[in-house]
Amino acid sequence: MMTDADDAPWLTVLGWGESGMAGLTPASREALEAAELVFGARRHLRLLPPLAAEVREWPVPFADGIPRLLAERGRRVVMLASGDPFWFGAGASLARHLDPHEWHSLPSPSTFGLAASRLGWSLEGVSCLGLHARPLTRLRPHLHRGRRLLVLLRDGAAVEELAGLLGRVGFGASRLHVLEALGGEAERVRCLGADREVPDDIAHPVAVGLEVAGEGAALPLTPGRPDGWFAHDGQITKAAVRAMTLSALAPAPGERLWDIGTGSGAVAIEWLLAHPDNRALGIERDAGRATRARHNALELGVDWLEVVEGDAVALLATPLADAPSPDAVFIGGGLCEALLGALWARLPAGTRLVANAVTLESEALLIHWQQEVGGELVRLELSSAAALGTRRGWKAAYPIVQWRVVR
Repeated sequence: MMTDADDAPWLTVLGWGESGMAGLTPASREALEAAELVFGARRHLRLLPPLAAEVREWPVPFADGIPRLLAERGRRVVMLASGDPFWFGAGASLARHLDPHEWHSLPSPSTFGLAASRLGWSLEGVSCLGLHARPLTRLRPHLHRGRRLLVLLRDGAAVEELAGLLGRVGFGASRLHVLEALGGEAERVRCLGADREVPDDIAHPVAVGLEVAGEGAALPLTPGRPDGWFAHDGQITKAAVRAMTLSALAPAPGERLWDIGTGSGAVAIEWLLAHPDNRALGIERDAGRATRARHNALELGVDWLEVVEGDAVALLATPLADAPSPDAVFIGGGLCEALLGALWARLPAGTRLVANAVTLESEALLIHWQQEVGGELVRLELSSAAALGTRRGWKAAYPIVQWRVVR
């Protein structure tokens, strides 16, 4: 006969903090005392009291420990994870490899919660970022005067790197609250300006409360960001046309874009800025432009832009044949009959396709395809004021023909 014990999860993901056993709930204490095996990082294990359980250090990199954990199915196992395991913690990484009935979680206060309580900040009004192993440039979209951020960092050197980044983008007047070992005996909170010397004795784990100040430019929230935000060689979808293009592409949370002829990467980057769960693949035949697109993505805080170098038609036949299908496709360069034919054969029903044409030849191609498969043709004509002798007049840009269609 099966008992409740047989149905009980074999793994407990237990939130652990700098206060050690003193910070645990009765349920967490009971799980730890009943464990046969305890996994934890070195900094977690140093706070453990003597236990009857076997204790093993979790390896670095983190992924190397997952097979070792899964090999212990059938034993009562506790995995120590920092604070709340499902808020920038190890919980989600582990849960992907387990069925729901195999595990349960007993969280402790998160570092974000502890930091907010020390600083007297309202947590729901603060942006929380986990940047232990992520580029610090992911802060860039959040740097607006008057904003408050809580940032988890790797170590003291990362605090110094953060201060340098703030100075480089014009926010050197920001205030840093450096919070070390929150909840433990070694807890320490220090405040300094980002333009001041950073102490060289910052201990891990460390978080920073950031009060953004300075004369730096804030990254606008709406699509069609000024062209000056992107390094480019002239091959860029200009801001006004880009705003219309993003409107036609209509990004929604969690969607994937293919940006063909990505150039500076501006369209793909703005797609990613629309929501942190969005993904984008840029396709660019020019190696220099591909490198520039990656750099732009890094600088603007969306470093997960993937850029593939090569001819789009050839890539669709080989490396991209098994790639995840996009929700939307933008053709900003390399438009030709072969490309449209390959895409139409490859894309699943429901995919949104937007193509921009400047030349008469590419315009004729879009008119032909619109007649064949439908969609909407839009002509975009933009003019800007420019000097005309001693006065001013309207200077027209090349008109853009845009085709919008759902596969």
